[in-house]
Amino acid sequence: MSIEQISPAQARARQQAGAILIDVREAHERASGQAEHALGVAKDALQADPAATVADRDAAIVLICQTGARSLRAAQALLDAGYARVASVDGGTARWIAEGLPLAPSHQSADEIDFYDRYSRHLRLPEVGEAGQRKLQAARVAMVGAGGLGSPAAFYLAAAGIGTLVLADDDVVDRSNLQRQILHTEDRIGLPKVESAKIALQALNPRLRVETFAERITSDNVEALIGAADVVFDGADNFPVRYLLNDACVKLAKPLVYGAIHRFEGQVSLFDAGRHRGQCPCYRCLFPEPPPPEAAPNCAEAGVLGVLPGVIGLVQATEVVKLILGLGESLAGRLLHFDALGMRFRETRLRPDPECPVCAAGRAFPGYIDYQAFCAAP
Repeated sequence: MSIEQISPAQARARQQAGAILIDVREAHERASGQAEHALGVAKDALQADPAATVADRDAAIVLICQTGARSLRAAQALLDAGYARVASVDGGTARWIAEGLPLAPSHQSADEIDFYDRYSRHLRLPEVGEAGQRKLQAARVAMVGAGGLGSPAAFYLAAAGIGTLVLADDDVVDRSNLQRQILHTEDRIGLPKVESAKIALQALNPRLRVETFAERITSDNVEALIGAADVVFDGADNFPVRYLLNDACVKLAKPLVYGAIHRFEGQVSLFDAGRHRGQCPCYRCLFPEPPPPEAAPNCAEAGVLGVLPGVIGLVQATEVVKLILGLGESLAGRLLHFDALGMRFRETRLRPDPECPVCAAGRAFPGYIDYQAFCAAP
């Protein structure tokens, strides 16, 4: 039997004549506007137990969704379940609103309306949904570096709905940064990078909380920076800070999302040894000793392709979001390499070092060291 499709005006008339109008969208979708006196029952729930909503299989039922597709599928499911008088609203709620038909009064606050509108595409993903978006909203991410890697990552983490970003960088914006550090602009040259970043990020998402940390990271302040964080983002550009961050994350059991770039190549991994001793490696398992300075020049010395930090920073941001949501397979135990000139990704498996001086299972934290001297040693 073919499903009857009717206009919103016809649906309104049938509703007034006694038909049951059911909005089969998810709750977060209905929050942005719902036909007056419609019952809100998500499609999957209605299909799973239609009798819980309408016990009488001879009742007149009209289904409505956003544009008409889901309500058609739900109507077919009801027909298959023995309901004889089912129709679907062609054009759905979007057409209902466009034609000026009455809506149910909204009881949503401005913050709730913003939440449902801003994150509607996340909310439609079953793997995220409202519960996942609330996790992002409650999350705190500590980001070391508001430069090449931190710029694209911070933009996307802010857009994704991370509740709090703690930005640490003691540098100021320089014109040479603008080729790749997209948080910053010409008119903010000379401004501390964390302040420039805060301006850009809160312009994108005004409800984002940005805490700035315009200091050089040391053993004395690193725990204040990352102590309350759910995830730590490594966008540092020097080895002493990388080793310090690693050791602090092992000590405090924080996942560390690592990224690095050099000329035309980059790499990303997740070091989670603090939470998974003996199962996941840390940064020291990969690099027990730092390379000599001449073997690892920074961007100012060696140069870097401007778009490369965008690729690596966004892979890091993806890992951060996955960690908070508990989705997919992380890069823990894997080092992802990217070759921009060859446009190739490859992967290296990483194993925890059972003799690692920092993360070996059962080993007490040895304490912080002089990281500048450690990285300068021959």
